Amino acid sequence: MRFAKLTLIPIALLALSLGACSGEAPPDEPVAADVAGTPSSKPRADLPPLPPLEVAEGDGLPETLPDNLVWVTNNDDPPFASPDAVRGGTYRDYMRSFPLTLRRVGPDSNGSFAGALRYNQFSLVSFHPETRQPIPSLATHWAYGEDGRTIYYRIDPDARWSDGVPVTAEDFVFTIHFNRSEAIVAPWYNNYYTERIRDIRQYDDYTLGIQGADAKPGSEMHTSYSIGPTPRHFHESEHRLADGWVESTNWEVEPNTGPYQIADVKKGKSITLERVDNWWADDRKYYRNRFNPEKIRYTVIRDQATAFQHFAKGDLDTFDVTTPQYWHEKATGEDFDKGLIGKYWYYNQLPVPSGGMILNSATPLLANRDIRFGLAHSMNFDKVINTVLRGDYERMPTFQLGFGPYDNRSIKPREFNLQQAGEYFDAAGFTERDATGIRTNADGQRLAVRVTYGSSHHTERLVVLKEEAKKAGVELNLQLLDRSAAFKQMLEKKHEIAWMQWNSSGLSPRYWEHFHTDNANKPQTNNLSNHSNPEMDELIMRYRASSDIEERIEMAHRLEQMVHDSGVIIPTFQVPYVRESAWRWARLPDKFGTETSGSLFNELALSSGTFSSGGLVWLEPDGRENVMDARDEGEAFTRLEVVNTDNRASTL
Repeated sequence: MRFAKLTLIPIALLALSLGACSGEAPPDEPVAADVAGTPSSKPRADLPPLPPLEVAEGDGLPETLPDNLVWVTNNDDPPFASPDAVRGGTYRDYMRSFPLTLRRVGPDSNGSFAGALRYNQFSLVSFHPETRQPIPSLATHWAYGEDGRTIYYRIDPDARWSDGVPVTAEDFVFTIHFNRSEAIVAPWYNNYYTERIRDIRQYDDYTLGIQGADAKPGSEMHTSYSIGPTPRHFHESEHRLADGWVESTNWEVEPNTGPYQIADVKKGKSITLERVDNWWADDRKYYRNRFNPEKIRYTVIRDQATAFQHFAKGDLDTFDVTTPQYWHEKATGEDFDKGLIGKYWYYNQLPVPSGGMILNSATPLLANRDIRFGLAHSMNFDKVINTVLRGDYERMPTFQLGFGPYDNRSIKPREFNLQQAGEYFDAAGFTERDATGIRTNADGQRLAVRVTYGSSHHTERLVVLKEEAKKAGVELNLQLLDRSAAFKQMLEKKHEIAWMQWNSSGLSPRYWEHFHTDNANKPQTNNLSNHSNPEMDELIMRYRASSDIEERIEMAHRLEQMVHDSGVIIPTFQVPYVRESAWRWARLPDKFGTETSGSLFNELALSSGTFSSGGLVWLEPDGRENVMDARDEGEAFTRLEVVNTDNRASTL
């Protein structure tokens, strides 16, 4: 997880990151496999049996495991880590702000550091970053129920929590109890794990079944209904699920199943992760030669320019240089010319981060659709792309893009057009201009809106938009906040315009969390626009319930058109690649990444929110000392500036 470049993660994605991943449909002729054996047992907490789960209506899971299941696995896809990788060293990264909590759920838990917490909680299955087929993770085998909405899993008997306690089916059953509890103060989780996950059943210590609300295409079963474990022995032994749970767990370190665990917290300054001793998945095929640093230290550096100075001195190992200013201007000079620092430009094939300018339609001004359309035509994104962004970025036409046939390619973005902007503003009653050139209505109200954002390097882009918008009579008041504070304001729905992006993942776009009335005008939900449309609500629910791929594609096209027609989102930019720089001691495989790498020097498990494409970097033993000695003595290496366009054709 590269916190220097992290786009904010949606609550939906974070919930699914507890265990849900997406992948291709099960093979037509599945490979049957023997189920793994029984582990040596380590005692768990002495806790009473969990109460039965409530199933809203209809039948839940069968009481006994069906005897006609075909258990499948996947150990045939190629490994993607480098066999040359070595273990050791401290990987030094940075984060823009200190997290407001170490909880994975509940108030203030959805900040940028959430990735380090959630990506260290492994899922039942992951997905291969090249073949996009499911691969074992916490589960060794899986089977699909005949009803199209049930999945059965066999848990790896060697799987352990970071405190050494075995992971069992009970931890997955507890996940449902946990996420339905009001004590966690997380309405999205409460709703999802009640309405979308109908039932879960433990058949023995290492076998479970999960039933979702609706039948799904095989390719989307894992995305929708695969859940992750929650350590019951921690939450019910040390922190009861009751009033006060949020406060009592705010700075507690929860056991996890991934390769790293929080080892040191210096509040306001840094957080250090350490590799789990004898991690249970070290020798598994798809995790071998990955997650190589022994420690990962995230230091708070609130300003990107300051962080780059630390990188240039060798105090940070890598740095994201996707933005044109950094790639073309700052990532230059003697250390780059002499090959001490390398530059990597790598095209990928991923869903594009969605978002842009999210307009809060609950505010009086932005409740008017004419105002929203006028604002869209007042934004000169082409000028930003051609000047500030050096022509490197592309205009994003819709809210969600990069899902293949689900993309509605007929939608075109509203272009900068002063005449059209003026017509919409006139229709909204803003027909006059004050002495500063800003439009006013009959009551003297100025056409002024606040844009909240959390990254200082976006200021230059927003200043261009601000100056161009004045031509249309619009005043953009730019509000730069600390990243956590900005996102907190957005989740509490106290913004006017949110300038931000959601990381996207999976095989199909999601609409319920962003646009359904259930999430409007409520804090801590992803509906930042407070959009509410009964007609769209109905279509969203039909889309969620459909198991027919062609029908889902048709409905996704209609839903994306509805988003466009509402005007609550003004899409901004898309970038179909990553660009990073690294000191020579930070090493990558020969291909540098995979087609689903959301970043290259990503030290954790997931870089895209879906595919197991991270954790490939390693640190050369004594590499920092050798490179710095060479620097002091004026020596040079082969210049490192590489561009990998293998995946470019399908992204443009």
